[in-house]
Amino acid sequence: MGKRMILIALSACLILLLAACDRQVSAPSTVQPAAEPVALTVWGAEEDQALLEQIFDSFRAHYAGQADFQITYQPQSESNCKDVLLGDLENGADVFAFADDQVAALAAAGGLDPIADETAIRAASLPAAVEAASVENTLYAYPLTADNGYFLYYNKAYFTEEDVQSLERMLEVAAQAEKLVSMDWSSAWYVYAFFGNTGLEVGLNEDGLTNYCTWNSADGPIRGLDVAQAMLDIAASPAFSNRVDGDFLAGVQDGTVIAGISGVWNAVAVEEAWGSSMGASKLPVYSCAGQQIQMASFSGCKLIGVNAYSRHPEWAARLAEWITSEENQRLRFEVRGQGPANMNAANSSQVQSSPAIAALLEQSNHSQLQRVGGKFWDPVTEFSTSMAQGNPSGTSLQAQLDRMVEGVTAR
Repeated sequence: MGKRMILIALSACLILLLAACDRQVSAPSTVQPAAEPVALTVWGAEEDQALLEQIFDSFRAHYAGQADFQITYQPQSESNCKDVLLGDLENGADVFAFADDQVAALAAAGGLDPIADETAIRAASLPAAVEAASVENTLYAYPLTADNGYFLYYNKAYFTEEDVQSLERMLEVAAQAEKLVSMDWSSAWYVYAFFGNTGLEVGLNEDGLTNYCTWNSADGPIRGLDVAQAMLDIAASPAFSNRVDGDFLAGVQDGTVIAGISGVWNAVAVEEAWGSSMGASKLPVYSCAGQQIQMASFSGCKLIGVNAYSRHPEWAARLAEWITSEENQRLRFEVRGQGPANMNAANSSQVQSSPAIAALLEQSNHSQLQRVGGKFWDPVTEFSTSMAQGNPSGTSLQAQLDRMVEGVTAR
């Protein structure tokens, strides 16, 4: 009986051993399953394509062996990125560049999640850039540039540093030389310059969508009528030219424009045209209601966002961090002349010695973050276009101001 039990036990062990051998043979021991490619789509400004491709290459090299990256660049305007993205979030870009005034709407629509490593990004970035990338003190995007504002370019062969303190004086000098001073009054973004330091106000209501606006006010030290009349007086100068940004640059290059209001994106081209004669400073003062009013400006930042619906959120976040790293913000300044949002890069001697950046920093004392709803733009453009043309309809200025404010504050 004992021998029989031993034989049964030996048989059971043999069966188990054979089964184990069968499992060992059937399981692949050398072939590993292929890793899923990490496909990321990136939206950026058309002018940034070469720079971004260079940054993608360094990203692939840095993370070589960790994934098979398939990074696709697609040109997309930063100014209307929000509208395009929210049209189809799930199929939108994984990583995208956009202007900071869109961050609240993107966050509210679920297109952006709060940044996971918020502490490190805050510590590395300029405070104004952090504010621009935040909604109610929560960081939703990666600061890229802190230079989305405007200032004055001028040709030092015609103007002294004293001349460029006053817009009226600049127009006198340009008229004598039969040259032009340029500003874009077809853009409400630039037209804010005349209203911003007058005590007249515009901004977002608590709903984050609609605007309040007092630009038609008939009370106070400076009224809306005073600003409108000042604009008409400026437009009446033979040296004043209302022209869009591209036409400003064309005028600089052909010699007809000797001063104009624009941003750092034109710094390289203006310097190529004017060479050592290129000057840059804060905006001048202008005459209004018997006073000298410092021209204001909207300021802002360019940001990098990560789509909350990305299929590879961790890698998308790493790519966003890479694009906005100190090293790549320095590279962006060298290649594109854009002012860094990274604190160390912004404080570098190379950046600080840039006339355009220095002028932007000087103007920042007279600027505010652009925080207006979508109804702001068209009514202001309609009003300012009329002023640029000398009020051809003859409609009363107060009526035009009232119409503008009605449109800006529409719900």
